[in-house]
Amino acid sequence: MAEQEFGYEHSFEWIEISGTNNDNGSDNFLLPVPLTTCRWGNALGATVIGTVSTKEKATQAKDDGAHHVIIYEEEDFVARVNEITSGNGGSLACLKLRGYMVCFGQSSGAPDPVPLSALAPKSLFLTRPSLMQYSATRDELLAAAGEVFASIASVVLRVYVNHANPLSQAAQAHADLEGRKTTGSVVLIP
Repeated sequence: MAEQEFGYEHSFEWIEISGTNNDNGSDNFLLPVPLTTCRWGNALGATVIGTVSTKEKATQAKDDGAHHVIIYEEEDFVARVNEITSGNGGSLACLKLRGYMVCFGQSSGAPDPVPLSALAPKSLFLTRPSLMQYSATRDELLAAAGEVFASIASVVLRVYVNHANPLSQAAQAHADLEGRKTTGSVVLIP
């Protein structure tokens, strides 16, 4: 679907996944997204770098396909990504020439502003997609959902339900999400 939306095919070299990247001269991307994307990145041929807050989450990210995992509380993110990618991938500070930074989700709050002038030295691309614009019509929604469900059926993607709470504990489930104490999906049971 991503290739269709861009109007030309992208090959993925490095994908960095926060909240959890094949050297062929292709674009590199920074994607702050959950563990599920580790497997999707692998399916696209990317080498996946995950950033997480704990050793337990690092183990899960590795188990789910991250080739490299950075525990951001213990390591310098930019230095480590530069080391892993030989200076060719990661945050704006270490994206390669004409690299892409794709930022979506707000599990850690709104992203910091990025001055447009910061993109110019390397002709970088920064995008902040929203699902709503990729499923604006019923046909787009059905196509995207079909692609996701087909990826789940073929085990390209795994769905994790690691936390099930009674509805009466919704406040605690929310606090656990905010406190980064969860991985996978949190389900509230009536």
